[in-house]
Amino acid sequence: MAYYQQPLDVTALPAWQALQGHRADLQDFSMREAFNADSQRFEQLSLSSCGLFLDYSKNLITYETRDLLVQLARECGLQPAIDALFDGKPINASEDRPALHTALRRPIGDQVLVDGVDVMPEVHRVLHQMTELVGRVHDGLWRGYSEKPITDVVNIGIGGSFLGPQLVSEALLPFAQRGVRCHYLANIDGSSFHELAAKLRAETTLFIVSSKSFSTLETLKNAQAARRWYLAQGGTEAELYRHFIAVSSNREAAVAFGIHEENILPMWDWVGGRYSLWSAIGLPIAMSIGMSNFKELLSGAYNMDEHFRSAPFEQNMPVLMALLGIWYGNFWGAQTQAILPYDHYLRNITKHLQQLDMESNGKRVLQDGRPVPCATGPVIWGGVGCNGQHAYHQLLHQGTALIPADFIVPVVSYNPVADHHQWLYANCLSQSQALMLGKTQAEAEAELRAKGLDEDEVQRLAPHKVIPGNRPSNTLVMERVSPRRLGALVALYEHKVFAQSAIWGINAFDQWGVELGKELGKNVYSRLLSSEPGPAEDPSTQGLIDFFRARHRG
Repeated sequence: MAYYQQPLDVTALPAWQALQGHRADLQDFSMREAFNADSQRFEQLSLSSCGLFLDYSKNLITYETRDLLVQLARECGLQPAIDALFDGKPINASEDRPALHTALRRPIGDQVLVDGVDVMPEVHRVLHQMTELVGRVHDGLWRGYSEKPITDVVNIGIGGSFLGPQLVSEALLPFAQRGVRCHYLANIDGSSFHELAAKLRAETTLFIVSSKSFSTLETLKNAQAARRWYLAQGGTEAELYRHFIAVSSNREAAVAFGIHEENILPMWDWVGGRYSLWSAIGLPIAMSIGMSNFKELLSGAYNMDEHFRSAPFEQNMPVLMALLGIWYGNFWGAQTQAILPYDHYLRNITKHLQQLDMESNGKRVLQDGRPVPCATGPVIWGGVGCNGQHAYHQLLHQGTALIPADFIVPVVSYNPVADHHQWLYANCLSQSQALMLGKTQAEAEAELRAKGLDEDEVQRLAPHKVIPGNRPSNTLVMERVSPRRLGALVALYEHKVFAQSAIWGINAFDQWGVELGKELGKNVYSRLLSSEPGPAEDPSTQGLIDFFRARHRG
């Protein structure tokens, strides 16, 4: 029986009603004035945990706001939901299964029961299997068909089998082991495969096919292309097992492909794709940075798990970030959230968080199937550091939409060049400061007068230079990007997303919208190739099919 049966209507709760009244009271709230009036605002609205420091003082909140948001979390039963998540209750109601990605980072000796069976021995058995595989590759003991050691590992997967592992292996590039390069192949576009293959030699390349069903269209097509390429480059069917590993629950299909059974690592139904980088899906991460660093990654995530489970909501980093998102999405009308990493190695964190957040909380019904009474997950967007300042930050500063932003920045760079990192860090802080302070009409006028402009010109130009400010942001700081801190950072956002889903009463662990597109894609594909295609379900799609068929050759 699913854990959630009758989710509450969050909009009917006393705390929600109080927050609506409180929001009206804050219509003219000024962060500038709040900082001027309260010398302790930064100290009171910031916290540190698991190697991360969160400053959330630049938000449209008072201490009363925080108290009311925390009360909302309590009235929604967030703590029982957190307990159910960690205890392996079937909180994924539509599929009647648990969501136990947290079990993947728990230490030996812990017990987690799924249908009465402790899954922890199997979790650690797979970690041991990963350790052996990674060790053989790094020690040069895993040889290709020409007896040369492996130099390149290509992960073939899409969605959660791609975005999370790519993020982590790139973010931890300073920890990469010598002699092994890690690549990712996700897009079914043939150009992606062509460009990657041009960099590789078949005799020294190992492919990891990551697909729970071993039938995901994009992954299977790319695996088949890799197999054809391998054979065309001189490999043989008999030696194919030296060049392909699988992470899948469909062992029969992987064996039929030519992968030896001992080189197939399992996936479990109780781990969703976007939460799977901690499992054998993380094998390419381990191939890149080594198993000891991979275990440090798990340890950092486990530390954040413990913080999420036990810290009071007023000092709970994921809960506070979740509540701030609800505050802006449900009470201020914000529809998007910007993720702005000021670190080159973290450049893909926005892509991972897009899937994590929008696939999890892009839902329109409650756990019991009733329509949601309020807005749910936002659009996640953004990009790396200073690049955005010369592009979309203009919209953040002077656009008409309210867009909360998360700034993420390390104190130390692994590749210092003169004073570049000091400037990078300064830019991060100055952007959050500019969002908060803005520039008033009087300040804009004074600035123009100081340049010697006459008064008519001052009045003409000043409105264009006014920046409203009072735009909210969080700043997440870490000493440097390390496996442990990165594990904590990713887990922080996982728990933020779950906390929001629990408060809204939605299911963060299914993705039926994704499945519909896959189903319709098969129908369209058959009509593209059929000698006598039947009509499509709608005239637009039929017209586009006809356009393709009339012009495509090959």
